[in-house]
Amino acid sequence: MASKTEITIEEKLRALYDLQLIDSRIDEIRNVRGELPLEVEDLEDEVAGMNTRMEKLKEDLAVIEEQIKEKKNGIEESKSLIKKYSTQQDNVRNNREYNSLSKEVEFQELEIQLSEKHIKEFKAQIEQKTQVIEETQERLDGRLDHLKHKQGELDEILSETEKEEKSLIKESESFEKKIEERLVKAYKRIRTNVKNGLAVVAVERGASGGSFFTIPPQVQMEIASRKKIITDEHSGRILVDPDLANEEKEKMETFFKKVK
Repeated sequence: MASKTEITIEEKLRALYDLQLIDSRIDEIRNVRGELPLEVEDLEDEVAGMNTRMEKLKEDLAVIEEQIKEKKNGIEESKSLIKKYSTQQDNVRNNREYNSLSKEVEFQELEIQLSEKHIKEFKAQIEQKTQVIEETQERLDGRLDHLKHKQGELDEILSETEKEEKSLIKESESFEKKIEERLVKAYKRIRTNVKNGLAVVAVERGASGGSFFTIPPQVQMEIASRKKIITDEHSGRILVDPDLANEEKEKMETFFKKVK
């Protein structure tokens, strides 16, 4: 094959148009997927967030259960102390000792009441958090079902198009190598700036494909001569003549059938 510097303008135009046909086919494949990859990604993020929240809620429950356990142990300890102090009261030598032990008993009874109050509050928190967990789990199950459905849709589309897309991307890169870097950069810049990513278009019924502005007959003749690269003054697209476009479309259709 001739090097990039040796190929003719016509060969450059054919390579550019073939590159456009390949990239347009890649665009079609990606359009079929549409917003599905983003939807799946958003759903995955949402599910991950909900799982994190569920873990936090369950951790909170474990902490509250531990606090209840501590309070119950405290109650048993206070009961044991009350029993001890009550026994000691039977053996006191004076009223001062008796009153001192009575105060200790009273203090432990207050401790029991306070612990029971805290246990009641903790149980209310458990009930509330359990309800939140159940509601969150219900929503999570719904999002998981939705994610499974969307992932299934995406997997089906990917299984149908992934092989073709990879082959087309490889072919696109191959065609880029046939074209001088300056033209490739111009092609990519135009593709970014125009509608539907069409940077190379054929003249259709005397007008530029894609923009439909009429092209003067003299310019049409220059395009048909394939002696220089001509762009549409309105859109900046690179223009090729209809015959060249039809020849390349026919050639590339055969290639597209092979890679499907």
